[in-house]
Order: sequence, then C-alpha cells, then structure tokens
Amino acid sequence: MTTVTSRTVEYPADNLTMIGYLALPAGAERRPAVLIGPEGTGLSDVERRRADALAELGYVALAFDLHGGRYVEDPEEMLARCMPLLADPDRMRAIGHAALDVLLAEPRSDPDRIAAVGYGTGGAIALELGRDGVDLRAIGTVNALTTGRPGEAARIRCPVWAGVGSEDPIMPPAQREAFTAEMQAAGVDWRLVVYGGALHAFHHPTVDHTVRPGVGHHPRHAQRAWRDIVALLAECLSVTD
Repeated sequence: MTTVTSRTVEYPADNLTMIGYLALPAGAERRPAVLIGPEGTGLSDVERRRADALAELGYVALAFDLHGGRYVEDPEEMLARCMPLLADPDRMRAIGHAALDVLLAEPRSDPDRIAAVGYGTGGAIALELGRDGVDLRAIGTVNALTTGRPGEAARIRCPVWAGVGSEDPIMPPAQREAFTAEMQAAGVDWRLVVYGGALHAFHHPTVDHTVRPGVGHHPRHAQRAWRDIVALLAECLSVTD
C-alpha cells in the first residue's frame, strides 16, 4: 500500500465556494488523475475514502463538491437544488469544469490521462463533461443514466461505463433504453451493467438520515460496482508509465 497524502481545496463554482478533497499517491512524478463526483446529497466521507483508495492505486484523485461544503441530508432540500441542476447542462458543465481546472492545476496530475467517475448527480456532471468534448480517457457512472441534448454525445471521446440497479425507480428501464440509444447513436464505446435486485444509490453505505423511497444499500453489488470502476480505470489509464 502506498502512502497517501490528502488536503481540502477551495475553488469557486456555481456562485459558491466549493470545498473539494484531493488525494495524492506517494512520489513526485506525474500520475493519471480522476475526478470523483458525489451523489446529489453532496461530498461526504464516502467519496473521500474513494479518493484515498484511488490514490493508493497510483492515481491523483479529486472528489468534487456540489453544495459549497454542505452535505444536504434532507431529501426535499436536495431535490430542490439538484433537479434544476440536472435540467441545466451548461450549469452542470460549469461545475465540472471548475473541478477539472483544480485537478489539472495539481502538478502531480498528468493532463493527458484524466478520467471522470461519478455517482448520481456527480455522474451526470461527468457525462456532461464528455458531451462538452473534454478530452477524457474514461467516464464511469453509477445511478446516472442521464441523456443529453441531441447530438452532443458524439463529442464523447472515450469509453463510457454505466452501472444501475435493476430495481432503481429513478433510473427505470425506459431511462436505461434512452441512455443506451443515445450512446449507440453517437458511436460511443459504451457499457451498461445492471445489478440485479439493487435500488438507487446501492453503492452508498446506509445513512442515518431520511432517504427517498427506492434508495438502499446493496453491499455485494456496491463492491462489484467499485471493482468494475477500478477495472475501467486500469484499462483506460495506465499507472505504470
């Protein structure tokens, strides 16, 4: 296991002061780098631990913020902020680009080896960076089968991996079909994994506050989805160069 160093980073986005979490692997050389986007509730220790885990594997990792340093526990408040955001691709892209600028400004980041991974709203932002033509090596999402503006998926330059629970009421079969149709029509190298019996946010450990119906942790599939994301990064971002 390598020695990981980490720190918080403040940066402006969406008229807020965002507080991201940057994790660095041991050494001084440039490394491939990964953006990590959180669920709609916002940046939490879950994403910080994932950033640390990726740094242990040799990646520079930045878990980005959505709510100006806040974790939004109340489902209604979360929806009041995230639903307008999800309906505004330009706003999502602005949040993503602000985080990407922080990652690229880190001297350890290799600007030619960048990937974006996200969950829920954070995954939608990762996809919008791809639709905006950002030169990413990979995009990985869980619970984020969002569709974009017509034709813009053709600007995605990298493989896209998406995971979703079969029982996710927020990402039902019709949403899966719309997403895969968009990717296929655009000629994207895409994959979709449906995890049997899993609900929305199945990757996220159980929380002690109220959640929306249809949300629930699935420990076995959470581990599988994480392994799938790690495999995607290993395939598309070399950590041995």
